[in-house]
Amino acid sequence: MKVLLLFTVVTIALCEMAHYEGDKVFRLKPVINEHVLFIKELASSMKVDFWSPDSAEMVTIDIDVDLHIPASHIDMVYIMLDQTGMEYEVLIDDLQIAVNNQMDNKMHTRSHDYTKYNNWSTIEGWISSITSANPTIISQMTIGNTYEGRAMHLLKIGKSSGSTKPAIFMDCGIHAREWISPAFCQWFVKEAVSTYGSDAQMTSLLDQMDIFVLPVFNVDGYMHTWISNRMWRKTRSKRSGSSCLGADPNRNFDAGWCTLGASSDPCSDTYCGASVESEIEVKNVANFIRKNKSIKAYLTIHSYSQLLLFPYSYKYGLAADHAELLRVAEAASKALHSLHGTRYTSGPGATTIYPAAGGSDDWAYDLGVKYSYTFELRDTGRYGFLLPESQIKPTCEETMLAVKYIAAHVQKNLY
Repeated sequence: MKVLLLFTVVTIALCEMAHYEGDKVFRLKPVINEHVLFIKELASSMKVDFWSPDSAEMVTIDIDVDLHIPASHIDMVYIMLDQTGMEYEVLIDDLQIAVNNQMDNKMHTRSHDYTKYNNWSTIEGWISSITSANPTIISQMTIGNTYEGRAMHLLKIGKSSGSTKPAIFMDCGIHAREWISPAFCQWFVKEAVSTYGSDAQMTSLLDQMDIFVLPVFNVDGYMHTWISNRMWRKTRSKRSGSSCLGADPNRNFDAGWCTLGASSDPCSDTYCGASVESEIEVKNVANFIRKNKSIKAYLTIHSYSQLLLFPYSYKYGLAADHAELLRVAEAASKALHSLHGTRYTSGPGATTIYPAAGGSDDWAYDLGVKYSYTFELRDTGRYGFLLPESQIKPTCEETMLAVKYIAAHVQKNLY
């Protein structure tokens, strides 16, 4: 009995949730080189969490820098900011309150809800039930397991034709803390299934094409954000010789790997991994896309910033299909804007947001998947990664319009 009790106590201690009382999220506005140097020195002297851009290396003049600062450093940071004369604002005054307020209803049930954030076990149950309830339009497969041994479930949505159809691949939740992303993948599946037969565009799309949806890419990391650290970003892999866990899966693809905007430090949030596709989750997805030459479009859903990005991010040169990719992105953003007035900016990753090597969209494009897009969903920093549940429905509704626009363009330009 004592052994069991001890095990329970240890388990609870290991799974204890990180707390953020008094932590703040600042938006810094560097306009001279001294400001940039200050931010980089700040990052090297204390543990800060970059929300945007992803790391100190990406900070440049005239880019807003969103930084999560622990409560213990707040007073010192205020003094240092006043000394630099840099303009700043506090986006989130108390991070723990923002974490608490993300959930609209504190009494979360275990049942699946499209307007709530669902944990992994709930999502897994939903995958099983929506597949069994719609056998003529959805099938489910596993493309491999995560580092910690969890199944990576992939849904295939489309009317069965007996032969291979052209396809679109969409993934959500590459970065664990971006909860609105998996929420959108679930919403998309619901919409595809419920409007097939009544919505002419969706019916035509699913008759002619298949859509592969990976509801959660980084399952281990996503689980970790629910049980231990809400701000976790990376995978959960272990490296010999380092006490720091995980790599950034969106720096681990073979696209200018570990160059611009990626770190070789295992403790960095933008750690590129020990080698290309060192993360099993990345290898599983890359293997699936490599094997399925029918994939004509790749959509990856992230947050936050309200951007619709396309290659390249690992270099500044324009993609061969730049003009068409930009035209489609701008029209898709216009469609999105038409519903709730949300404004998106479109363009190549490197110049629109910041350079970042090893990304999945660049890798897919270089593989020959022409229509390769990254969505950065709501918002622009007021809530950041802690978008309240009240915004799930409008975010998903407007994003559907953009995804449907891109899908229609792909469908029209298949051959």
